[in-house]
Amino acid sequence: MFQKRFYYLVKFQFLGYRFHGWQKQPEIKTLHLMIDKTLRYVLQNQSFKTLAASRTDAKVSAQEAAFELFLKDNPIEDLPLFLKEFNTNLPQDIRALSIDEVTSDFNIIQDSKFKEYHYLFAEGEKCHPFCAPIMATILDSLDIPLMAQGAHLFQGLHNFKSYCYKATEKGLYQRELQTCELVENSLYLANFFPKQSYLLRVVGKGFGRHQIRLMMGALIKLGRGDVDLKFIQDSLKPNSSLSIDYIAPASGLILHKIEF
Repeated sequence: MFQKRFYYLVKFQFLGYRFHGWQKQPEIKTLHLMIDKTLRYVLQNQSFKTLAASRTDAKVSAQEAAFELFLKDNPIEDLPLFLKEFNTNLPQDIRALSIDEVTSDFNIIQDSKFKEYHYLFAEGEKCHPFCAPIMATILDSLDIPLMAQGAHLFQGLHNFKSYCYKATEKGLYQRELQTCELVENSLYLANFFPKQSYLLRVVGKGFGRHQIRLMMGALIKLGRGDVDLKFIQDSLKPNSSLSIDYIAPASGLILHKIEF
């Protein structure tokens, strides 16, 4: 039985385009696989375990994510040196940002105060292929001001059952979003980006499976004229039976920050 004796919080960032999410899967390249493979090399023969702060879908990226490292035998004596060696051996699309020792009562899943996600997208034209890893391209022309109104409807305490993939009757769908806004993107910049791109910014303590991508899917349908603002209002009501049939592409979703 693995007995945890030393505990560390590691913050890291990654480009998720070539990974099939966090969780290990047979014969598939995942973030957990690459993190553990690198740690196994750096820690040599020491026993360890890792636990992520949240689930990550395939192709989703992170500006700041986190995992907890549990060590059994010996503590890390020199944290800056360990961080340097860890980064040296990680693949180019994963970078460790920091490592801090935490106490045994720290819970990486329950102790997060909030998570901030961004959904980056452009509309109305085919974008440069280099945009594909972090930006969703919607070829239809979208009504951006109307979508901004729709985004604001998600803010606050609502029933998000319609925005949970494969929802059941037993799930907890009453969630509160501190922020939900759609703004022009001025944060992620590159010379191959289109002249205008946009950002859905969502802040909350916890999210259901595919929740933000389903919210973005509803906003895209709103921007195309497939649904109206009343549809979004009705979808958030306590007894709503509406279902969202469009999940926005994963590659536009970025975990921007996680605060403990």
